[in-house]
Amino acid sequence: MAAANFVKIQIGIYVEIERSDGRIHQAMLTSLNEDSESVTVEWIENGVVKGKEVDLEGIFSLNPDLAPDEDIEPSPETPPPPIPAAKVNKIVKSRQTMTPIKNDTSARDNRVVGSARARPTQLPEQSSSSQQNACRKSNCVKEVEKLQEKREKRRLQQQELREKRAQDVDATNPNYEITCMIRDFRGSLDYTPLTAADPIDEHRICVCVRKRPLNKKETLMKDLDVITIPSKDVVMVHEPKQKVDLTRYLENQTFRFDYAFDDTASNEMVYRFTAQPLVETIFERGMATCFAYGQTGSGKTHTMGGDFLGRNQDCSKGIYTLAARDVFLMLKKPNYNKLELQVYATFFEIYSGKVFDLLNRKTKLRVLEDGKQQVQVVGLQEREVKCVEDVLKLTEIGNSCRTSGQTSANAHSSRSHAVFQIILRRKGKLHGKFSLIDLAGNERGADTFSADRQTRLEGAEINKSLLALKECIRALGQNKPHTPFRASKLTQVLRDSFIRENSRTCMIATVSPGMASCENTLNTLRYANRVKEFGISPSDIPFSQGSGSRSDLSPSYEYDNFSPSITRVKGLKTGRRTAEDIHPTVHHAPNQIDNLETRWGVGSSPQRDDLKLLCEQNEEEVSPQLFTFHEAVSQMVEMEEQVVEDHRAVFQKTIRWLEDEKALLEMTEEVDYDVDSYATQLEAILEQKIDILTELRDEVKSFRTALQEEEQASKQINTKRPCTL
Repeated sequence: MAAANFVKIQIGIYVEIERSDGRIHQAMLTSLNEDSESVTVEWIENGVVKGKEVDLEGIFSLNPDLAPDEDIEPSPETPPPPIPAAKVNKIVKSRQTMTPIKNDTSARDNRVVGSARARPTQLPEQSSSSQQNACRKSNCVKEVEKLQEKREKRRLQQQELREKRAQDVDATNPNYEITCMIRDFRGSLDYTPLTAADPIDEHRICVCVRKRPLNKKETLMKDLDVITIPSKDVVMVHEPKQKVDLTRYLENQTFRFDYAFDDTASNEMVYRFTAQPLVETIFERGMATCFAYGQTGSGKTHTMGGDFLGRNQDCSKGIYTLAARDVFLMLKKPNYNKLELQVYATFFEIYSGKVFDLLNRKTKLRVLEDGKQQVQVVGLQEREVKCVEDVLKLTEIGNSCRTSGQTSANAHSSRSHAVFQIILRRKGKLHGKFSLIDLAGNERGADTFSADRQTRLEGAEINKSLLALKECIRALGQNKPHTPFRASKLTQVLRDSFIRENSRTCMIATVSPGMASCENTLNTLRYANRVKEFGISPSDIPFSQGSGSRSDLSPSYEYDNFSPSITRVKGLKTGRRTAEDIHPTVHHAPNQIDNLETRWGVGSSPQRDDLKLLCEQNEEEVSPQLFTFHEAVSQMVEMEEQVVEDHRAVFQKTIRWLEDEKALLEMTEEVDYDVDSYATQLEAILEQKIDILTELRDEVKSFRTALQEEEQASKQINTKRPCTL
């Protein structure tokens, strides 16, 4: 009986099918399943081949022409319907014998009698055939009614299932729909995270990303985890979007780096793949640099300094200490032990373009270039360290006095770049240097729009230093002839790390997983991606087998109303951009840069030359107004340093003047003092005072003018934030 149902069904034909959401469309029949009395069909939807198994009842209900022809005996309960008289007459008339007409009456009678005789023998055959057709139609109707009953039953079950799911919805979570979308997308991926057994590749420039877990505050606020790390080098961001009609959907953006650490990775594992391969570099007379970059609260200080136990930090598990441990272990190796190397450490911060020694009560330092064009941090203390415990003490002292403050993104933002250096010296000469930098929160760069001048200056310096850092690392990786290290204090201090041939750099971009931090997370990933400009291809996305086509690199799922089924796949958004996207054409105002050169004197110093080059290399991120603002800030900072230095010199001279004036007054107490000498000396002192104080007053006036120019320039900045920050 099962084989009879497949008589008219053949592989390769197109049949009508009904989807679970009620849609009806054609699909190609690919296989027959006689055991389960079903068939398998396939169709193409949005470029993806899909399929399902359909039972025969569903096929016959929508394709009645494929139902088998069964000759079923008529049931006694349902007698066949009578044949209409007109139809019988038509049948009889069509079957009459066509003979010539004669005048003979007997012949006419015989013809009539013959016709009457033939009628009983032919009508039963026609009547039986009609009865069978009626029975066959009646049977099909019954089958259709059965299918309808089953369909109604399925619909009731689906309705009950939907009602049950509606009861399971967390009404207190406003982002429940987004949560389900992310969960469904993650279910289509194959996860192959980075493990300690994976090999360590050697890179001159290594860029990696670390995701931290949701903290207690985010968990209490029911924030969503929108970061997925499916493999050892891929990071995916599920950015929630909303259309004009309030339809919510996901825009999945994909980035690729050298390594990607999920929220289960420990500091030891991150160190193993990032900073540990750089330790040997400093023993080979090289320069190593490791940066931690990201939004405040994303885990930079945790990664560099160590785990937090409440408010206390366990510095023994930070990269500072882990690197120092390996340095002392390397010193014990025979090939390095004979070099008689000494280990020193420094710890300083760069805040608003100024350098402060964290190991010497935050003494302000000056950064100068000597006659050999070597950058020197004047007054920076180097402490000799003999063991890891000495390094721990220094990091605790430095972290306790680092500058921090409140921003729009975090209540305790790192407002400075903290630089911890492990220096190897041989007989007093520099042998190698390992710089470990905990950068300021990148959300500070967006505070150039603040009404408060100090906040604007902090944001401008962080913005400029991060742009300069990116270009210096890119110049190192591409072996460019010139590195714009003078564009910021940070890159100026780290000059040796960018220009030496035996230099290696690692950047650890830390990201927060919460949906509330999605914008800052994307900015961090884009910045890190531009440092090395990784590519991304469909094969990098680890989709599970049968979950979808790899032709869609990172599709965006859109839900009209909450439903577990995907209704639309939007266009692709990935972290890798085309050449036109990376270097878009930006047209500045005519002669605007030339006007700025005339106004601010760009080109009159190496620092301004590097700043101009930096802005030209980042035209898509630095608008002409922002360039003007950076020029104003640089001019103001230079004048500030000069005014402070001159004021200090005047103060020292004032002390000498007071001593000279005291001597003159003592001379007047004598009975026969020389009045001419007294008047001459006093006049000389007063003229010197007037000249020096007038010069200082003019400098202060110019400085106040620079402050006003900076304030005016800040008001002209475009409201659109730079892409990098």
